[in-house]
Amino acid sequence: MPKTTGQAVTIDAVVPVYGGWQHVEPCLTALATQTHPVNVIIVDDCGPDDTADRVAAAFPELTLLRNETNRGFAATCNRGIRHGSADVVVLVNSDVIAEPTLMADIAAAFADAGDDVASVSPLLTTPDGRVDSQGITADATCAGFVRFHGADLSRADAQDPPVLGPYGAVAAYRRRALDEVGVLDEGIFMYGEELDLALRLRAGGYDTVALDRPGGVHIGGASAGEGSPRQIRLAGFGRGYLLRAWGVLRTRHAVRALAIEALVCLRRLVLQRDASALVGRVQGWRAARGVERPQIPTRGIDRSIGLVQSVRMRQAGYWAR
Repeated sequence: MPKTTGQAVTIDAVVPVYGGWQHVEPCLTALATQTHPVNVIIVDDCGPDDTADRVAAAFPELTLLRNETNRGFAATCNRGIRHGSADVVVLVNSDVIAEPTLMADIAAAFADAGDDVASVSPLLTTPDGRVDSQGITADATCAGFVRFHGADLSRADAQDPPVLGPYGAVAAYRRRALDEVGVLDEGIFMYGEELDLALRLRAGGYDTVALDRPGGVHIGGASAGEGSPRQIRLAGFGRGYLLRAWGVLRTRHAVRALAIEALVCLRRLVLQRDASALVGRVQGWRAARGVERPQIPTRGIDRSIGLVQSVRMRQAGYWAR
């Protein structure tokens, strides 16, 4: 199939919203002023304040959908995905302020890539100018890590370590690939759903590319609270869910996976007297009963990550060293 020009690629930007007008307003302003045409779809997940009403008043030209109940990140994004019809779907967290050329860069990346490329991973920065993310990588136990988080911008690399798929703050997908492998798993309320989708796309034979020009600023933690017990529990839920769904404990890496998860939970219990990490993993494991995924893909997994490095990569500041 011949390649098209970047301008010919149509884009739906789906923005899940749960309160936080102070972040939502600059996010939508940036998306409404992109150099590449984009259809912006906001989905309010029954937020706790008047943000949805403010969106309707300030951005009447954008599409606003409202959930009647709080359904979680995955379900909210999926509603926006299904509402659109563009070639490419870009999921954008409501605490991301995109550069004016972000959608143009994503469109060009898809246009220049082969049909086997199903996703694009933008390079995002933190408010202080360091790397927030450049996609995710994963070890042999399907533990995902945000690439270069906290590192100096000069360290970002689009290929090394291997990119499994996009990070959830801004994640771009070909719609036809989502039609084939499925959208986000709504069994995961928040955290881990983009890792699961990246694994499914890789298992389906698809590739990904990472961008090397900064595409926006990600504030981070605006929904669940960075490092809060709720965030830790939800992240633990996603980990427990994926461990069972992908059959990690039936692989030769089972002992390693169990050892690391026990260490992570014990550390949280001892240092902070908080069982959120353990509770979340148990809840996620139970919720994944009956969920079956394909065989863990070989491409995109960084098998050079050993047990010790996997533990170190979970520590704050790992990439900044």
